[in-house]
Amino acid sequence: MNNNLVLLCGKSATGKSASLDKLDNPEGVMYLNCENNKKLPFKSKFKEYTITDPTDVPDAIAAAEKDAKIHTIVIDSLTYLMDMYESTKVLTSTNTMKAWGSYAQFLKNMMSQNVGNSTKNIIFIAHTSDIFNESEMVNETMVKVKGSLMNTGIESYFSTVIGCKKVPIQKLSGYKSDMLTYNDEEKLLEYKYVYQTKLTKDTVNERIRSPMRMWDIPETYIDNNLQQILNRLHEYYDE
Repeated sequence: MNNNLVLLCGKSATGKSASLDKLDNPEGVMYLNCENNKKLPFKSKFKEYTITDPTDVPDAIAAAEKDAKIHTIVIDSLTYLMDMYESTKVLTSTNTMKAWGSYAQFLKNMMSQNVGNSTKNIIFIAHTSDIFNESEMVNETMVKVKGSLMNTGIESYFSTVIGCKKVPIQKLSGYKSDMLTYNDEEKLLEYKYVYQTKLTKDTVNERIRSPMRMWDIPETYIDNNLQQILNRLHEYYDE
């Protein structure tokens, strides 16, 4: 089981990819770009690969296991990866019913075999959507995919699901920790890109979660720095 598995999710333009900027030893990061070779919002030293066939992702995870120099794998994004599978494998198939079954099995096999057996840090980035839950009569914020995977929920494959948010500084005033800091630009603009690690009363219909007692209440919102998440995961599971 991979203890260092994280789902970073959020709406568009909430700092998901930008939060990779402060990763330690960037030369050891394998970055799998599933979003039509869209450039990162910073100049990186990652080992970057453009994914044009979805089956290349599990193959890359398996290959990384044999490379001691790689410590972290980033898949950006899971949403686009599954869209790519639909476009290239399902819609081009002569048997779409069978192909939809393969669509679901692709993710299940990748998570149970390639991800589950990996010793690397593995980070999936995903886009969220607001979906109306008719039985509960509420809007839920979740990672939207097609077919049977939607019923299972993408988030169910992860113990650590971190929300990426753009939040007014005034709303953050009640949360104070060493992991939440403000630079001059943020103070001027009066908002900050953050990670949300725990649910609040305003976000009970989101699927943010982490292992019990990993985060204190003052750490509900922290800087959107992925290295801080990895450091905490390592501390938590090494105890």
